[in-house]
Amino acid sequence: MQEVLLRYEGWATYWHLRIMREMELTDAEALDFAHTHSGVVLPSRTSLNPYLLGVKLWEAIEKHYDHPSAEEQKRFGLQPGQGRAKIFEVRETESDASFIRNYLTRDLVEELDLYLYQKVGNEWRIVEKDWEKVRDKLCASRVNGGYPVILVQDGDYQLTGELYLRHAYEGVELDVKYTEKTLPYVYRLWGRSIHLETVVEGRSVLFTYDGKKMTRKFL
Repeated sequence: MQEVLLRYEGWATYWHLRIMREMELTDAEALDFAHTHSGVVLPSRTSLNPYLLGVKLWEAIEKHYDHPSAEEQKRFGLQPGQGRAKIFEVRETESDASFIRNYLTRDLVEELDLYLYQKVGNEWRIVEKDWEKVRDKLCASRVNGGYPVILVQDGDYQLTGELYLRHAYEGVELDVKYTEKTLPYVYRLWGRSIHLETVVEGRSVLFTYDGKKMTRKFL
């Protein structure tokens, strides 16, 4: 997903829902819209639906700023009924990462049943449900549009013209299968052996493709 997807597609879904609710639809039209909308925001157990998370965040922000607590009114000067103004402010000033970090709450994480999972052995398992860790992982996934940062560490590795790349690991692992499928294409562009250093299961590992075979070794 591109970085703009979460807040802008959620924004479009939010307004589409509001507009359709205010229109005088026939029963058939209302049913058709409900069917279409439910398909758009359908949750998934294996991936994040940005339309669902986005619209839930916008709705939560509007509701919160429409009905601030007495303490918030006293301490921060918040006035009831400012939800619509707030969502326009957030749309103009927040990135996807800050949108998630500032407005994804414990209640929303629990309501949407968000969690982190990874492959352990031959099985996929839920490894984390702590709401702050889930939020932080989602924030990290939005940095650089969700794409990993790969740096050129040495363009003449071992003085043989080989290319040594390093993944700027920040807690999000590369997809190993995708990595092993990608390096041969980099080899075709470079013309010599390609090395990629990254982290897998907490350990530094070096992937190497020499034009014939793929190898990996822990460092």
